[in-house]
Amino acid sequence: MTSVIELEQLSVTFGKRPILKSLNGALGGRAIGLLGPNGAGKTTLIHTLLGFHPPTSGTARIFGQDISGEAKQVRAAVGYMPERDSFIAKMSCVQFVRLMAELSGIPARHALERAHEALFYVGLGEARYRPVDSYSLGMKQLAKLAQAIVHGPKLIILDEPTNGLDPPTRNRMISLIRQIRDGGRARILLSSHILRDVEECCDEILVLKDGNIAANCNLEEERKANRKFIELETRGGDRRAFAAAIGGLGCEYALSGERRIKLIMNETAEIGDLYRLALRYEVQIRRLNFKRDSLEDIFLKAMENGSLNGGASAPAANGNANHNGNGRTSDGGL
Repeated sequence: MTSVIELEQLSVTFGKRPILKSLNGALGGRAIGLLGPNGAGKTTLIHTLLGFHPPTSGTARIFGQDISGEAKQVRAAVGYMPERDSFIAKMSCVQFVRLMAELSGIPARHALERAHEALFYVGLGEARYRPVDSYSLGMKQLAKLAQAIVHGPKLIILDEPTNGLDPPTRNRMISLIRQIRDGGRARILLSSHILRDVEECCDEILVLKDGNIAANCNLEEERKANRKFIELETRGGDRRAFAAAIGGLGCEYALSGERRIKLIMNETAEIGDLYRLALRYEVQIRRLNFKRDSLEDIFLKAMENGSLNGGASAPAANGNANHNGNGRTSDGGL
């Protein structure tokens, strides 16, 4: 996978306070989610990649271009949608987007045409001649997206793109981000405190905590690698013998109450194996709940583990089951 962003011992210090601490890693997803609690260093990382803050030590590269030595080329390849509004008073939206296109290197004779195209793309075509000051919050967010994509960048950095949006406008924004991602013309770095946005749009995440990398993983691969956590609700039969037979498959398990069994499937066991054992021990499986790690699970695990600087694995459940591979267990919960 081609690296979009490479971090090489990247450190940033303000005064005597370290903000980013020797970050190392390579990010190559189509859409990369940047997560972390307040003060983790997300905004500082974005501003450093954009050249607003010089690294105290180390460096970073975007599509192989050094953010310090090749800053002009980096800026031409990157579109940026800031969290805070940065409009010019009394300027129409099409004039504003045209200006941003020119500042990004588009010749003046083409900039206006590109501005019209970008505004129609995000759904502001009918309102493009209105002053941006008169726009609603949702329209301003769409205008910021238009100026970020107007010059056809290879990487689009989106900082809190859905912040404060009502549900219909949020859905529109998420749909546009996914269209850009799936179109293949640009990669996306999406910084958001809303996990749902990242889960719907991103295939890779970078989690920061206290200026360190707490997790860096491909979401789909992480989910596939995680063990499967299942809760069974049963009736009748020999439940303990049934549970012991599940243990014989190499699965961790725990009895919960009088009717439930919680278990973590290993790589070789299948759901069909559970039903075959239930038939053998005359146990009815009345309900089966299946769960894989959500992004929230992965994020919380990263917060618990602290700085990992190389990725985190977040199992689907941290069980209290005492199964040791030979079928023995004690009542308890996972």
